[in-house]
Amino acid sequence: MPGISRKAMVVVTASASLALLATACTGQAGTSATGATDDPNAETTITFWHGWSAPAEVKAVQDNVDRFERAHPNIKVKVVGNINDDKLNQALRAGGSNGPDVVSSFTTANIGTFCSSGAFVDLKPFIEKSKLDLDATIPKPMLDYTQFEGTRCALPLLGDAYGLYYNKDAFAEAGITAPPKTWSEFAEVAKKLTKPRGDGYEQLGFMPNYHGYETVVSHYMSQWDHAYFDADGKSNVAKDPAFAEMFTYQKKLVDDLGGYAKLERYRNTFGDEWGATHPFHTGQVAMQLDGEWRLGMAKDAGVDFEIGTAPLPVADDEADEYGKGFLSGTIMGIAPRSEKQNAAWELVKYMTTDTEAVVSFANAIHNVPSTFAALKSPELKVDPAFRTFLEIARHPESNTAPASVNGSTYHTTLQDLGFRYESGKVKDLKAELARTAAQIDRDIEQAK
Repeated sequence: MPGISRKAMVVVTASASLALLATACTGQAGTSATGATDDPNAETTITFWHGWSAPAEVKAVQDNVDRFERAHPNIKVKVVGNINDDKLNQALRAGGSNGPDVVSSFTTANIGTFCSSGAFVDLKPFIEKSKLDLDATIPKPMLDYTQFEGTRCALPLLGDAYGLYYNKDAFAEAGITAPPKTWSEFAEVAKKLTKPRGDGYEQLGFMPNYHGYETVVSHYMSQWDHAYFDADGKSNVAKDPAFAEMFTYQKKLVDDLGGYAKLERYRNTFGDEWGATHPFHTGQVAMQLDGEWRLGMAKDAGVDFEIGTAPLPVADDEADEYGKGFLSGTIMGIAPRSEKQNAAWELVKYMTTDTEAVVSFANAIHNVPSTFAALKSPELKVDPAFRTFLEIARHPESNTAPASVNGSTYHTTLQDLGFRYESGKVKDLKAELARTAAQIDRDIEQAK
């Protein structure tokens, strides 16, 4: 869904605003630790803030809330949409009767800040009171991106799984019979699908540059076995060979497909990521790294070719893990200054764990369900192309980037390295990875 995936675009500004939030909200999580005092069976009204803005998405949220109100007739929910993280952070700092009781965010990278600062309350007392077995309810990567260092301050509300889209017509024309499963195969397929024209391209097999849509470091790294941090919480990017391997592979792919400058000139001709002129829709690229929402968007754009979907390739020596992918999604929690936290918990629990609620919402906005029961539900409406993303979500090796106390800062630092390396400004990758690791460690220490 376009709303959820916007986190990849706002991750830097969200981190900046969350730095202020951490200062303002530290300690607020104690509200729930001592037990909320409101009666969830009393007549009450709670406020739910979310970030969806497209009419169909807003309707889907309201439909789910309507189902909740029918199941909990004593609780009325005032829904406020189109709330970005900046607006959310301001409200959480200010508190007051006009603030939200239930909150959601598309920015999973900031869960470390949300949990450690008390921006969202600790849900442990509510989960224990409801006797929820989360390990049996929700896939592990989704549990991972909704907690930080033992504090669970959120639950997942639908998810995103990232995979590979490909133009079946272009594959057939090039004599390619199946999507590539390893990165070496992928490089050969990308080159075979590339058609030069003048100083540009008639068709590009794949846009590898880090400024490309969704081609960020964390999405690439998900297809290598890796560890961002060691057992002591220190950056591992200089010690884990997977990082050097990924950066080296991506740089070679950039060079093999025409070089950084040529690819950037072509990238500047691309249409909007969320519109009908996305380069995959128009045939400018034959393969695209993207989330499950792209399937519906491509069909709405009226593409004139058959679309194929598959997991992203994996490292050549990890072929047995083919099928995995990067997972993220919407997170949902309770505002620390809410005076109706027990009632708020009823809405959070319903929307994140009730099978009918999760399936209905997933069907409406074409996202990946975030519970095991919903993923297996016969009521889930999927076609074969969408099923690829359900299988990625269920794959035992699918993963997400670990949370950090300073949110997405380490992602930004790695991304900056990627920009400099692919463009040729960095010559000694090993030395630069060491400097990057030191910078990540300094940033985390400063945030603490």
